[in-house]
Amino acid sequence: MPRFIASIDQGTTSTRCMIFDCDGPVACAQKEHRQIFPRPGWVEHDPLEIWQKTQEVIAEAIVGAAAKRGDIAAVGIANQRETTVVWDRRNGKPFWNAIVWQDTRTKSLCDKLAADGGIDRFRPISGLPLATYFSGPKLRWILDHNREVREAASRGDALFGTIDSWLIWNLTGGRHVTDVTNASRTMLMNLATLRWDESMIAHLGIEPNMLPEITPSIDPDGWGRTSADGPFGDSIPVCGNLGDQQAALVGQCCFQPGESKNTYGTGCFLLLNTGASPTQSKRGLISTVAYQRAGQPACYALEGSVAVAGSLVQWLRDNMKMIASSSEIESLAASVEDSSGIYLVPAFSGLFAPYWRSDARGLIAGLTGFSNRHHLARAVLEAVAFQTRDVVDAMAADSEATLATMKVDGGMTANSLLMQFQADVLNVPVIRSKIRETTALGAAYAAGLAVRFWRDFDDLKSRWHADQTWTPNMTEPDRARRMAGWHKAVQRAMGWEEF
Repeated sequence: MPRFIASIDQGTTSTRCMIFDCDGPVACAQKEHRQIFPRPGWVEHDPLEIWQKTQEVIAEAIVGAAAKRGDIAAVGIANQRETTVVWDRRNGKPFWNAIVWQDTRTKSLCDKLAADGGIDRFRPISGLPLATYFSGPKLRWILDHNREVREAASRGDALFGTIDSWLIWNLTGGRHVTDVTNASRTMLMNLATLRWDESMIAHLGIEPNMLPEITPSIDPDGWGRTSADGPFGDSIPVCGNLGDQQAALVGQCCFQPGESKNTYGTGCFLLLNTGASPTQSKRGLISTVAYQRAGQPACYALEGSVAVAGSLVQWLRDNMKMIASSSEIESLAASVEDSSGIYLVPAFSGLFAPYWRSDARGLIAGLTGFSNRHHLARAVLEAVAFQTRDVVDAMAADSEATLATMKVDGGMTANSLLMQFQADVLNVPVIRSKIRETTALGAAYAAGLAVRFWRDFDDLKSRWHADQTWTPNMTEPDRARRMAGWHKAVQRAMGWEEF
C-alpha cells in the first residue's frame, strides 16, 4: 500500500521536493539555481540546470523519507508559471535559456500590440493585460530572435512550455502537456473554453504545433508515468499539476468562493477564489484559473501579482551588503520604531498589479540626514505590506467582497515584524498556516486527490491548522498617513524609464 505523495515545487530561485504522508511532510530537499542577467531587465534560467537540480532533490527527499519501491502513490508538480522554455522534440535539448517571468525584454512587442486597443485589448479572451509578465510574448520574442527555433518550429520540432511542461517531458520520457492553470498564464488560452485560442495564436504569430496539450490540474489519468531511468526509478503516475500560486491556494484549502490567500515568496501573490466563472477585473488584477478536477468545471480566481517581495530582502543582502543573511532583516528593522518617513518602491522590473507600469523603476524617497540602514531595512519590509494593501483594495473593489482575514504562507511569513505590519495596514487579522510550504502541499494535494490518497476537499480542510495569528493595532489616522506616503512614492517611480 503506497504511503507517500511526492511533490516537486520548482520556484524562481530554487527547486524543492517534499514527501508527504496523510498527515503532513516527512522529508524535504531543496537546491538553488543560478539567476542569469544578460542585460538590464533580462532574467534567464538554465533549463538543464533546473532539471539537474530537480533530479538531485528528488533523490535526496526519497532517501530522507526512507521510501522504498511502491511507497509513492503519485507525483504532483508546482512551478513558476510564466517562465518560458523552448526545446527540441528530437533530443530534448533547450534552444535557449528559459526567459523568466520577471524579464522585461518584450516591452516593445507588448506596446506594439497595445497600440490598437490598449493593454486590456485581449482581456475578454485571456483574462490578462498586455504585459511582459506572460509567456506568449516571450515565445514570440524567441521566434523573432533565433533562426534555429523558427526553422525547427516550421518543421514541428520546436516545443514550447512553461516549467511544468519541461519537467513532465523529462520525468515521463516525452509527454508534452500542461494544465489549465499554467496555460491561463500564457495569453494564448481562452479563459472560457480552456483551449488554445486561434485568434491569440494568430495575433502573436505562434506555430500551433509548438503548444502542449491542455489538461485538468487534478487528473487520475495524469500525464503518464515516471520513466524507469528517471529520478524516481519507478512507474509512478504524474497526476497533479498547478501553477505555484494556484497550488498555494489549494494548499491553504481555499475551495469556496470568497476565500483567499497571500504567498510571500520571490514575489507576492494574492488569490481570491471566485467560483465557477471568471471575474473580469477593472482595477488591474488578473482573471485566472484556480484549478480544475477532471470531469468537472474549472474554478477561477482573481489574482494580484507583486513582482518583488522576498527578492527585495535578497537585494538588501546581496547588492547592498547591509545584511549577511535574509533572517537578519527582522532584528535590524525592529531596532527602530518606524522607517522615519522612508518609502522604498521596488519597481526593479516595473510595477505589476494593480498598476502594470513597465516604465516604473525602483525608488527610495524620504531620506534625511537622520536616515540609516535600520530605517531602510524597515522600509523594505513595509514595501511588501504596502504592495499587498494595494492589491487587496483593488480586489475588494472588483469583487465587492470584504476581507475578513488573510491566510498567509511562504518564507517571509517567518518574519513576525512584517506580519504584524501587514495586519496593521490591512486592518484585518493575518493567519499563518501550520504548514508554511503550502505551494508544495497544494501540488501534493492535487496528486493525492487524483489517486484517492485523500478522499475529497472536506478531508483536506480537516487537516488545515493555523500556526499564528497577528491582529491589527494601528490607528486609522496612522494607517491613512502611511498609505498616502506610499502612494506618493509610487507616483514618483512611474514614467522613469523611456523605451
